[in-house]
Amino acid sequence: MTAFLDNTLSGLALGAVYALVALGFVVIFKASGVLNFAQGSLLLLGGYLVAVLHDDLGFAGALAVAVLATGLLAGAVDRLLLQRGGPDPAAAPVQTIVTIGVDIVLVTELSRRIGGDLLSLGDPWGDAVTGIGPVTVADSRIAAIAVSAVVIGAVFALFRFTPWGLSLRAAAEDTEAAALMGVRLSRVRMLAWCLAGALAALAAVFLAAFPAPGLERTTGQIALKAFPAAILGGMASPAGALAGSLVIRLTEAFVAGYQSDLHVLGEGVGDVAPYAVMIAVLLVRPTGLFGAKGAVRV
Repeated sequence: MTAFLDNTLSGLALGAVYALVALGFVVIFKASGVLNFAQGSLLLLGGYLVAVLHDDLGFAGALAVAVLATGLLAGAVDRLLLQRGGPDPAAAPVQTIVTIGVDIVLVTELSRRIGGDLLSLGDPWGDAVTGIGPVTVADSRIAAIAVSAVVIGAVFALFRFTPWGLSLRAAAEDTEAAALMGVRLSRVRMLAWCLAGALAALAAVFLAAFPAPGLERTTGQIALKAFPAAILGGMASPAGALAGSLVIRLTEAFVAGYQSDLHVLGEGVGDVAPYAVMIAVLLVRPTGLFGAKGAVRV
């Protein structure tokens, strides 16, 4: 029972962090139809900025600067590189390829700067732990659940109650009709990119915190685990991103926790389990758990 509770709490904590990254994928896809493969490098950039600035600015100041800078960079990538010809939905496949190039450039430069080091982000939780019943949980995991819940709630409120959220939902439903109704598609999608970059920077803090050893040059690859979560939930569904993230992370946690009982499947089963779950769900629901079938006139 102790192992089960430990795996569950670990899965929920990191699942909430995965949801921040997955929401970035979803909000960009809703706004522009682009699959942003640079999300992992934006995550790494946010963590790196916190690591190099926290001694001078303190953790809170460094985090604020990192979130702002990463969000602005993501918005600049969209506005200056992807929207050079205007917000054309038909250009989404080409723009998706451009994000791969952006990811390569950022990861190469950040890897050169980080090298083989493990960088501390100076978070206030350190290696402190708290006992919850029969299990011991790192304070950083508790903070991850609390902060992610607040941020995800704020993002959902942003979608639901703000003019930008209404414009985003209108553009995702029918781009041409939204443009005719006065929605500024260029600004809507640029702000979506800014939001995705800010969420990635925030997620980096918890992915590099204890019990992780710190920020390393491969930390950004964790975003690849949030990608199947977004697909599993439905690429156009923020609620699906949350549900998919929890399913993916709980799967990882339980497979890792019961690895000895699953040895017949091989030692690397934990790495492929999220993708196996994704494929199994898509075989039954090709649009994802919360994806809606589109109406087609024939």
